[in-house]
Amino acid sequence: MQTDTGSEWEAVFVDPLGQVVQQRWADAVLAVAFEELEPVSAFPVVPGRRWGPGQWWSATTGRHVACGSAAMRAQLTVLDRDPEVVGLAGRPVRLLWRDARGQVRSWVPQLFARHRDGTALLADCPNHLEAGGERAQRAATVLEAACAQAGWSYRRLEPLEKTLSANLKWLAGYRHPRNAGHPRLAAALREVFAQPQPLIEGVEAVGDPIEVLPAVFHALWHGHLTAPLDVPLNERVLVSTGAGGANGHGGPGSGEGQ
Repeated sequence: MQTDTGSEWEAVFVDPLGQVVQQRWADAVLAVAFEELEPVSAFPVVPGRRWGPGQWWSATTGRHVACGSAAMRAQLTVLDRDPEVVGLAGRPVRLLWRDARGQVRSWVPQLFARHRDGTALLADCPNHLEAGGERAQRAATVLEAACAQAGWSYRRLEPLEKTLSANLKWLAGYRHPRNAGHPRLAAALREVFAQPQPLIEGVEAVGDPIEVLPAVFHALWHGHLTAPLDVPLNERVLVSTGAGGANGHGGPGSGEGQ
């Protein structure tokens, strides 16, 4: 292992057989499907916090992702909607390196996201920009360099704006396929919202709101319908089938909070 900005970083991960493996970073990024791995270390339980570690069911993969905080869950609502993301994992890899004094340092990013083109994002999800202090900032510099070497990226994802976060949390409750409704219902929604109109008017034109609303929210989550999510969702919000409004910033996964 070389120093902070050197090229010989190493990766530690738990392979599919449950064995801990340490490997050259340059080799691991080419050979390891990190999106399929379990966490290399558990998310810490912090006494006194209202939200502890849990599991996020991913609509992208149909699998659970280990999740360590409310801030991380909020970022998962963004990445899980992004059509360019095809894989997600929580804490699947630890990066090792030596600092300028030769001491071994390590960092475990909270999130891994695999993109459709094979590249990847490693990310941390601080609940405020200064979280983690100087150690986190030093680690970010190393991770940015290591990911750049691999053609990947590393980011400390900024907390989401409150209204957007609340809207995505609501829509996430309808992300499972069971809320899609039958194909005729999906076709009727596409037809009625071909021209933008208030949510409740379109819903009532299609049928019973008790049946139709879950399908609308499911379609909004997946981007089949769009609505501005930078304002609170309500019955008068404009819904359409057009691109350019699914999250109020240009469609799913356009980078809110990133």
